[in-house]
Amino acid sequence: MGGDGSGGDAATQVRAVIDEVYRTESRRVLATLIRLLGDFDRAEEALHDAFSAAIEQWPGDGVPASPRAWLVSAGRFRAIDALRRRARFDASLTALAAQLEGQTAAPVEWIGEPTLEDDRLRLIFTCCHPALQPDAQAALTLREVCGLTTEEIAHAFLTAPRTVAQRIVRAKAKIRDARIPYQVPDRQELPDRLDAVLRVVYLVFNEGYSASSGATLTRHDLSAEAIRLGRVLVDLLPEPEALGLLALMLLQESRRAARSLNGDVVLLDAQDRALWDRAHIAEGVALVERALGAGPPGPYAVQAAIAAVHAEAATADGTDWAQIVGLYDVLLRADPSPVVALNRAAAVAMRDGPAAGLVLIDAILARGELLDYQFAHSARADCCRRLGRVDEARAAYARALELARQEPERRFLQRRLRELASLVAFGLWALGSCWL
Repeated sequence: MGGDGSGGDAATQVRAVIDEVYRTESRRVLATLIRLLGDFDRAEEALHDAFSAAIEQWPGDGVPASPRAWLVSAGRFRAIDALRRRARFDASLTALAAQLEGQTAAPVEWIGEPTLEDDRLRLIFTCCHPALQPDAQAALTLREVCGLTTEEIAHAFLTAPRTVAQRIVRAKAKIRDARIPYQVPDRQELPDRLDAVLRVVYLVFNEGYSASSGATLTRHDLSAEAIRLGRVLVDLLPEPEALGLLALMLLQESRRAARSLNGDVVLLDAQDRALWDRAHIAEGVALVERALGAGPPGPYAVQAAIAAVHAEAATADGTDWAQIVGLYDVLLRADPSPVVALNRAAAVAMRDGPAAGLVLIDAILARGELLDYQFAHSARADCCRRLGRVDEARAAYARALELARQEPERRFLQRRLRELASLVAFGLWALGSCWL
């Protein structure tokens, strides 16, 4: 390397490329390694070995034309080498290494692979196998398909990281011991398996649309992957709920560019609607119409219809809140849950006024539901703020702040608290909530 430091700069640039490849491609590489090696833990070890090899070799050899194919190749051969080394102590591994070497001799085909051969889709169906408990299905998919940490998954499910880790370990053991196949089920079996897969794809999207923790509001890589998988599912099985889920994700994703300003949260009524993605909206609305026209609407189709009402309103004041409340009534019958009830209460607060919404929110909290749910307290705070009940608003915002894990949301709640304090300090509270 020359004395001008250019070699060091080149090495830094290659390391930046490797970091970016890890961020964007590692879960795809893992999915293929699981298919090739037939074992989650073996594939994860191979993934780490492959990236270690990249760190060692790419600075000198250059970044390969197809980093993903290189990593898969490096990972599978390192896994076979590791098995051969361990075979000195366990003769059964010799046959396994030979078997894997024979299975992986052909080059990996990346282009033109049929939809049914999509490795990540195969991995989702494996993680969502009916032999696994629903909570284990979700935890395993978020860990293996999306790469979330156990802490992030635990936050999403309001449970302890240790519990999540145990679920993942047991799920992997069940897949191994029961010899659950790594494949998309036969077409006649798909409808019975679809609900679990849709649920997990939506969990992936939600983590990307509103990251459970961290410095950024969203993780575009996850929401984009969920939408891609949603399209695959619609092509594979265009059932109303698959259509509804894809519509819902597209309509929510259409607002991404307007949801933050300089890294801070922008609420729906304050968003610049010129920034909304009209192509996503048009596609989402068309999918909603297909889903609603295909039979009785399920939860995803109804949620998509609610999102479509928002998307088609030219201004926040022009939102048809009566229609949204009516759709939430339908959704509550199809999918009764405290979170749906909370969303309906927030819609009632917009249709009938904050007092009406507050009665419903307080009833939810009084039942002991959503006491540790940040958005229940922020919704209550907003109703109290609009009603001029400043002490209650401050207490509810403070509780929401205690529960918030995402830095942009924490800044938003802190700003609300400062605004309330300023209004009280300057004696402006009596002028009403229009100042906020």
